[in-house]
Formats: sequence, C-alpha cells, structure tokens
Amino acid sequence: MFQKINKKFNSLQDLSLLLVRMVLAYGFYEPAKTKWTDIHSVGEWLAGMGVPMPVIHAYLSASFEMLGVFLLLTGWMVRWISFPLIIIMIVAIQLVHWKNGFAVAGNGYEIPLYYIIMLMVLMAYGAGKYSLDYLIGRARDRKCKV
Repeated sequence: MFQKINKKFNSLQDLSLLLVRMVLAYGFYEPAKTKWTDIHSVGEWLAGMGVPMPVIHAYLSASFEMLGVFLLLTGWMVRWISFPLIIIMIVAIQLVHWKNGFAVAGNGYEIPLYYIIMLMVLMAYGAGKYSLDYLIGRARDRKCKV
C-alpha cells in the first residue's frame, strides 16, 4: 500500500520541477524587464548603495535574470543558470532586503530566500522530463548507444 502511494508521489517529481521553473521564470521576468527599461537608473541606484562598477553590475544582473527567464521556461541549461541567479538573490538580500527582516510584507528577504531554495532544488535535481535538458540528454544517450 505504501509503495503504491510512494509511486504516485514519485510520479509528481517532473511536474513539480516544471512548476518550480515556471514560478521562478515568472518571478524573474518583471525585475529583469524593469531593469532593462531604464538600465542606467539601476546603475545609479546601485552606485548609491556603494556597489563597485554599478552600471556593469546592472547589465550583468539584468542579463542573467532575462536569460534565466528563457532558460527556466525552456528547461535548457537549468542547473547552470541556477548558480548565477542564486548569487543575484544573495546580493539582493544583502543590499536591499536584510535590513527589513524576514517578512515579505516589509520588503524582507522571504521571497529571495524562497527563490534561492527553489534554485537549489533545480541545481540538485535538474529540470525534469518536461525540459530541453531532458530531450537533449535522451538524444545524446541514443546517439552514444549507436
């Protein structure tokens, strides 16, 4: 009985990974789009917080966030994009959210922390079956067997 239930739970793994990717892509889209709308203002804002090379950092974060949206949606190179997105979230927590405490209601670090945890799950488990990573891996495996 427990084995049957566990098998049903296991069948949700790939759907769960897909949903995590979709939630993260949605979460990174608006900040990336906003940054690209006025990238120099983002650089000035970062400069005001003492970030070195603020315009370069504005371009880097906006680029990785937008690239992350695309890669998370398609499920391509998910493990690889997760790492820079985690770094962006750590920096966001340090620069913006930490002083506000945990709660999202006060602009705390709750949401960036959740993003970090979800990205760590993707780094550990990959994108799942509903992804380009999976399809490319299957094609490569078939090619290697021939």
